[in-house]
Amino acid sequence: MDLSFTAEYEGFRQDVRAFLQARWIDRADRDVRAFRAEAIGRGYLYRAFPKRYGGGERPADVIENTVIVEEFARARAPGEVKGMGTQMLAPTLLDRGEEWQKERFIAPTLAGEISWCQGYSEPGAGSDLASLRTRGDLIDGEWVIEGQKVWTSFAKTADYMFALVRTEPDAPKHEGLSYLLIDMKQPGIDIRPLKQITGEQEFNEVFLSGVRTPADWIVGQRGQGWEVSRTLLRHERNMLGGSERLAKLLDSLVKLARRRTRNGAPAIRDPMVRDRLAALSAKAEVQKLSAYTQLTRELKGVRDPMLPLLNKLAVSEFAGEVAALAMEIIESDALMMPGEDRRGDEKWTMQYMNSLAAGIAGGTSNIQRNIIAERGLGLPR
Repeated sequence: MDLSFTAEYEGFRQDVRAFLQARWIDRADRDVRAFRAEAIGRGYLYRAFPKRYGGGERPADVIENTVIVEEFARARAPGEVKGMGTQMLAPTLLDRGEEWQKERFIAPTLAGEISWCQGYSEPGAGSDLASLRTRGDLIDGEWVIEGQKVWTSFAKTADYMFALVRTEPDAPKHEGLSYLLIDMKQPGIDIRPLKQITGEQEFNEVFLSGVRTPADWIVGQRGQGWEVSRTLLRHERNMLGGSERLAKLLDSLVKLARRRTRNGAPAIRDPMVRDRLAALSAKAEVQKLSAYTQLTRELKGVRDPMLPLLNKLAVSEFAGEVAALAMEIIESDALMMPGEDRRGDEKWTMQYMNSLAAGIAGGTSNIQRNIIAERGLGLPR
C-alpha cells in the first residue's frame, strides 16, 4: 500500500501548514471567529458550500479535504462548527431547499450565529422512525403541529428545529412525512429537560401543542420528508475524521498514564497498562489505514455503504475502551463527578459515561452489526 501523496498535494499541505502557523499557532490573540472567517476565505472550511451562503466554495477534492483535516488536527486549530445545523440541516438545505431558505438559514448556521435541534425521535418511534405520530395540518397558510419529540439535544438553547411531521395520515408510513422548519420561540412549545447519568441535561422532551410554522417552511415536497431527511451532500467526504479523533483521544490517554502513578511508579510503566495501550494504538493505526483504503475507493468511484457503519462501530467501541482504561488508571478519582471546570482527571468519569451513549447514538451498535451482517455479509436474519 502506497500511502504517499503526490508533490501537488504535498505542496497544498505546505500552504495549509503555513496558514495555520501564521494565523493560529503563532498568534497570541487567538480569535476563533476571525480565524474561521479567514479559513473559509482561503477555502479550507465549508468547501462544498457556495460563497454566497458563507462557504469556501471549492471543487470537490477528497485528497485536499484529507490534508486539511490532518493539518488542522495537528495544529489543534478550530475547524468547522460541529452540530446538527452545520452537519445535517445546512447540507440538506443546500441540496433540497428553496433559494430563500438557503439564503436565510445556511450562512448564519455555518457561522454559528443560529443553532438547530432535530425533531425526529418520539416515544415509540426511535429505531422505527417512520412510525412517528406528530401531526401537521395545513390551515390558513400555516402548518399547525401537534405531538411530542424526545431525546432532542440542545432544544433548550436552539433557535430552530428541523422536524419530521406526519402530514399525510392516510399515506404509507414512509410516504406520509414532511420535513418542516420550526421557530423554537413559537407559542405552544414546551421543553422539558431530561437529566442524564452525567448530571447534565443535554436531552429534552419537546411537546408541540398548536405550534404554527409558515406553509413555505417545508423542505422538499409535501410527503417526501423521509427522502429529504436522508439527503447527503453530493460531494466527496474525506474519511479521516474518525481516525483523527481516535488519535487525539489516545494521545490524551497516554498523557494521563504518564502523569498518574500506579503501584508507586508512573502508570505507563505498568505492564497491564502498557499492554492495553499497545492494543489501542494498534486499533487506531488500523482505523487510519482503513480510512486510507476508503479514501482510495472514493477516488476510484467505488462506494461501499457498509464502510460508514464499520467506521461508526469502530469509533464507538474505541472510545469505550479508552475510557475504561482511564477509569482504572485514575482509580478512586473515578468515583468523583467532574467539577464545573472539568480540568481534573475526574473528567474521565464523564468520558466513560458518555462512551456508554456512543453505542446508542446515531444507531445502536447491535443494530449496526445486524445491518453489516445481513446486508454486507449476506448472513441470514
